[in-house]
Parts: sequence; C-alpha cells; structure tokens
Amino acid sequence: MSDNLKRFLFDDAPVRGAMVQLETAWQQVIDRHDYPDDLKLVLGEMLAAATLLCSNIKFQGALIMQLHGTGPLRLAVVECTHDLIVRATAKWEGQLNGLTLQDMLGHEGKFVITLDQLGAAQPYQGIVALEGRTIAEMLQHYMQRSEQLETHISLAANEQRACGLLLQRLPEGHGPQEGWQMVEQLAHTVTPLELINLPPLQLLHRLFHQMEVRVLADAEVAFGCRCSRDKVANMLRMLGRDEVMSLVAEQGSVQVGCEFCHTQYVFDGVDAEALFASVGSSVEGSSRQH
Repeated sequence: MSDNLKRFLFDDAPVRGAMVQLETAWQQVIDRHDYPDDLKLVLGEMLAAATLLCSNIKFQGALIMQLHGTGPLRLAVVECTHDLIVRATAKWEGQLNGLTLQDMLGHEGKFVITLDQLGAAQPYQGIVALEGRTIAEMLQHYMQRSEQLETHISLAANEQRACGLLLQRLPEGHGPQEGWQMVEQLAHTVTPLELINLPPLQLLHRLFHQMEVRVLADAEVAFGCRCSRDKVANMLRMLGRDEVMSLVAEQGSVQVGCEFCHTQYVFDGVDAEALFASVGSSVEGSSRQH
C-alpha cells in the first residue's frame, strides 16, 4: 500500500493510466508542520497530483505545483522530481477549516505548474485556470487546454494517505476510440474512500475487471529535500559580506531554516568569515546543522 506509483495500459482501449498511494512520504510532510485539517486535504491532493503528472515527464528535473492566494491560504507548494522524490510546504494566515478552495485562495488566487528541467536555460511555466471546485477538476481542464490530452483525475487525502488516479486518452492508432468513454465512465465511479483504502491492484480490478489492463512495473516514491548547506551558503554570499556580518553581530549567528524539511542551518562568525574568504569557498568544519 505504501508509497508507490503504479503505471498501467489498456490493451483494448486507447488509454494509459497511473495510480499513486503515498503513506510514509505523506506522513513525513505533515509531521513537519501543524497544518489545519482542510489544508492537509488540499496539500495531499496536490502532492498526489504532482506525482501522477511526473509519471509522464521525459526529462531529468522536477515538476513544481504552486497555489498562490490573497485569502487565508497564501502559498502551497509541492514538488516531485523525475525520480519521484517529493516534498511540500504551505503558508497561511487565519482560519481555513470549512472554506472552499476558492475561498482559501481569495479573489486573486493563482495556480501555477513549473517544469524545471536540468540544464534548461529557464523553466517552463503553465497557468492553471481556477475552473472547478477541486484540484482534480482544475487540472483536467488544464491538461485538455494546454496539452490537448483528454484526462481524468481522481484525488483523495486524509491524515494517513494521499492518493490519486490518472487516466489519459492516447492518440488514434492505439485502440478503438470508444474505449476511452467506457474507461472514463468507470473511473467516475471511484470514491475517495476506495482510493485511500484499497490496494491499487484490487482497485484496478474493481473498476476495470471487464477490460484488459496491463500493469507495468511499480516505481517507489519517497520524501526528500533538495536543500543543502552549500545552497544556503551561496544565498548568503548573494546577500553580501556587510549584510551577513551585520546579522552575526546582532544575533551571534545567522540561522536559515528550510520550509520543506525544517532543517536549520547555522552560520557563526567563523563560518561567516569563511563564506567570503575566497570566491567559491566551501563551508566546512565548524559548520553545524541542527
């Protein structure tokens, strides 16, 4: 049940699919923050959706999904790399429980998907229209308009798991086209409780037992963070020596925390001097990580 992405194809319909169930990785996300219950649901659905969409990317890099709001939910970010390492975080103010997603975001909310390809000059960004009541509905509209891919997405999350089902129609030549309508109709019958509680193979059989489904190899999903002491050191160098040394003089050290994993990076006076001792110097020795 825990932390795997399962891809599959239909032999008698022009459809490819993927199913994800996150348990340990999801627990590692929510254990690091005291999120309101309704925000956990949104963040869990986003994390499952990002993992599903990453199942089809053909490059090395990351898919980043962001909600920006002017309402109580100011920011929600999830990230999934090409090798299925996930992380997530969110910022909010005030009461979220009991609000719709649109009310959480306010009147000027934005939904952005970024494809950050290693070696690319700049990442690709797509704007997801806030059309629909849920993350799944918004993403279905986005895939239809931006990728010209008919897509079905079902998402669900609770305190234990974040789960999702993705189905996409393949071009002509991959099977009888009427098969897509049948698969999509069956997919609409899945419930959030089934997504969360049933093992993937059992759920696939329950939904599509009258069709020929070919299950591909599983892929493991895991929580991980791309923060590092070197990245923080480079950020501090960009601030400049005067600014960093001023902070050390005022506070005794500079402390930078990662919003994703809560790792705290501490730079004391010796560390700060080493940052600017020479171009490209690395931070070692007395450097501490808490």
